[in-house]
Amino acid sequence: MGLTAADLLVDELKARGVPFIATLNGHGLNPLYLACEKAGMRLIDVRNEQAASYMAEITGRLTRSVGVCAVSGAVAHANALTGVLNAWFDGAPMLLITGITSLHRLGFGDFQDFNPVPMAAPICKFARLLDVPERVPQMVHEAYIAATSGRPGPVHLALPIDVAETEVDATTIPMSRVRSGSVRIDGHGDPDCVDAVVERLKTSQRPLIVAGSGIYYAKGENALRQFSEAFAIPVVVPVWDRGSVPDATPNFLGVVGAASGDPGIPAQSDLIIAAGTEFDYRVGQFAPPAIHPEAVVTHIHADTSRLRSGLEVEISILGSPANVLDQLRDRARKQKIQPFDSWLSEARLLRETFRNQCEEKADSLPPPMNGRDVVRAVRACLEEETVLLVDGGNIGQWFNQLLEDRLPGNWVTCGASGVIGWGLPGAMAARALYPDRPVILLSGDGSFTFTVAELECASRQQLPFVAVVADDEEWGITVTGQESEYGYPLYSKLGPTRLDLVAEGFGCHGIRVETSDGLIRAIQKGLKEEKPTVIQVPVIPSSPSPLNERSSVETLTR
Repeated sequence: MGLTAADLLVDELKARGVPFIATLNGHGLNPLYLACEKAGMRLIDVRNEQAASYMAEITGRLTRSVGVCAVSGAVAHANALTGVLNAWFDGAPMLLITGITSLHRLGFGDFQDFNPVPMAAPICKFARLLDVPERVPQMVHEAYIAATSGRPGPVHLALPIDVAETEVDATTIPMSRVRSGSVRIDGHGDPDCVDAVVERLKTSQRPLIVAGSGIYYAKGENALRQFSEAFAIPVVVPVWDRGSVPDATPNFLGVVGAASGDPGIPAQSDLIIAAGTEFDYRVGQFAPPAIHPEAVVTHIHADTSRLRSGLEVEISILGSPANVLDQLRDRARKQKIQPFDSWLSEARLLRETFRNQCEEKADSLPPPMNGRDVVRAVRACLEEETVLLVDGGNIGQWFNQLLEDRLPGNWVTCGASGVIGWGLPGAMAARALYPDRPVILLSGDGSFTFTVAELECASRQQLPFVAVVADDEEWGITVTGQESEYGYPLYSKLGPTRLDLVAEGFGCHGIRVETSDGLIRAIQKGLKEEKPTVIQVPVIPSSPSPLNERSSVETLTR
């Protein structure tokens, strides 16, 4: 048997460095599976298509290259769109492959007769049917270009079973000579626009850098740090964006836009440099009261369609955030801009005061443990190379407020959509990507049970990690908001569970702990195990918010 179109597809994926394909078997996928076996492409199978798409999306967010999942058609395709939508919100590079019925029978009422492309297209940068076997390499290349250019994002290819099985003569098929799977963001900002920002710096008293995911995907960590430290400019990150602060630095002052509040530093700033940041609620749509009424806002973005979206700001600069920050640093040095040491100290005091209020809130809570205690224990177990995944609304708020001195690229949260339930598949992806690094999942009890059956898949396929589950028996972040607004919770309480025993039933290690010391010991032990370890930690329902309030938008997030 010669090469098939499915072989060509897998060859294109291998050439672009795809480490594995997350999948759930079903109608239309067998030719792809056979091609993967022939080519030595690793397949990691799951029990729900959501999990497969989350694995692909988290791969994209951890590696800055395209993660891949493959599912069957119809309802399976719809299930997989959860991870695709999250990638769309977060700007993460991923590819969804959907195996479907034969092309020549499409629309004739066969089993799972459904064209998935129109369903995926609105939330994908590229979506099309693989309808010509000889053009599969070209179509894959076009999908990858879309996924990795400008603002990264999800793409989709539908593979009909008869197209996949068609034999082709590879020697006659044109293929791209460059087959890269990594995000590529380049381009320098307009010098006149850069000079305009520097002119604003001359008269500014309180500048602020809002560092979005675009800096991470542009590999701009060093540019961010060098610019901020050269001029003592505070840095904040929109909550749930990708981290670009790999080391502890006094310039990093945590997240903004969290449901549990923040110190309000943007509202005190007179010049905001929003680099790789999206226009959304986390930055208050760049408008008062989130920012000062007289503040000048500069928006730096690599994607022209995103640069002026929403409410256009005073200065818009198209280009790689990494390159533009370097340009700003160099021009500011030539203009002899002096460091803003006094403002940095003031901003740090704002952050320290707010953080102390969160600590006081935790100190006032009754025993045995609360979210602060869990976060402290996890922090005590972190190493430089630890991959940390945080899945959950309420425990995520404790994490956001208390682990504020750094936010490296190997820490992953839910992303801009606020989705929950991705953590277990995300931990599986992290282990597959980094077999020699510690992997810790910090999760809430509600989030954890979305995809709890994936524990079996992780155990069977030797993908160990440690999952710390903070169990408050409620959708904690929702309860806090509802109690604040209505005085009582609305359908947001959960019953008691024994997740440690559930883990044992799925072939993993399970343990229940109720003290901080016991949690630290359990994490350290679990990191040495060859199977996943689930640590259930009963916690007092609580919020780190000093005011115990939520905005009308944030109360809708679990």
